[in-house]
Amino acid sequence: MKTSWRSASLVASAAAVLALTTACGQEAAPSASSQNVGATAAAGDYGNAGAGAGIGSGIGNAGASPSASSAGAPAKSAGKLAVVTNPELGKVLTDNAGLTLYRFDTDTAEPPKSNCDGDCATTWPPVPADDASAGEGIDKALLGEVTRTDGSKQLTIGGWPAYRYAKDVNAGDVNGQGVGGKWYALAPTGKKASLASLPGLSTREDPNLGEIVVDKNGMTVYRFLKDTAWPDPISRCTGACLEKWPAVGPVGANDTKGIEKKGLMSFTRPDGVKQQTIDCWPIYTFAQDKEPGDTNGQGVGGTWYAVAPDGKPVGAPKK
Repeated sequence: MKTSWRSASLVASAAAVLALTTACGQEAAPSASSQNVGATAAAGDYGNAGAGAGIGSGIGNAGASPSASSAGAPAKSAGKLAVVTNPELGKVLTDNAGLTLYRFDTDTAEPPKSNCDGDCATTWPPVPADDASAGEGIDKALLGEVTRTDGSKQLTIGGWPAYRYAKDVNAGDVNGQGVGGKWYALAPTGKKASLASLPGLSTREDPNLGEIVVDKNGMTVYRFLKDTAWPDPISRCTGACLEKWPAVGPVGANDTKGIEKKGLMSFTRPDGVKQQTIDCWPIYTFAQDKEPGDTNGQGVGGTWYAVAPDGKPVGAPKK
């Protein structure tokens, strides 16, 4: 197998940014970039000293077996790799048994090299490259192999050597996430799996609502019909309301994807806190949405609705 790598870049639109400075008579949102925040643990590099940094377990995977045979004896063969969705991490790569695959920050991808041997390889068993194949949603060109110090061939994803974690027992477990601040679940691209790498504002396709806006954590964004956008944004959600409907903070224009730039700006609330708008409408999240993909705020009180990329409330009654 051969390894290949792909890179992508985002180019901000100067005309869109100019429009921000004039919309609604308020200040434009500052330029900022999202941060990739990974979980960390106080354990050592190998993560075998009582590490407890795992995100959790129980991701649904229709094509995976319900559990591995034991924590110390994961399946030897990778088989057909699969992609599952974790609420905290987004898309995660697994083997054919549903066990999460990881990468090690101390390794290198260019050129591929594993620096996990001995006790490390006992806690983090290398994934064999021999029979690994790409399942749905995985670019087979990203699958490769690297020769380890013992002569065995280890699977690589986007150049990164792949491992399992001995403390992952069931399909969907991600107990190795963030261990030692150096071990992370693999995304299908070979990058670290993380929803925190989403833009400050982007969109997703909801099966019931269509394309809606989400924040950097993948949480649904809402509008309050009692608010005002013109001539200046005004939020009428204050006090206890803000505890249920936290205001979305300022997001840079170059930190968005798929969002209409006109009226994309921040304004200062009466309490002095800055809040983001889309099409000049203040936006919020909902405290009762616990996981990315939740839309529990949709239609609440007949005044709260998810936001479309152009700022319109999705499913709100026609005036």
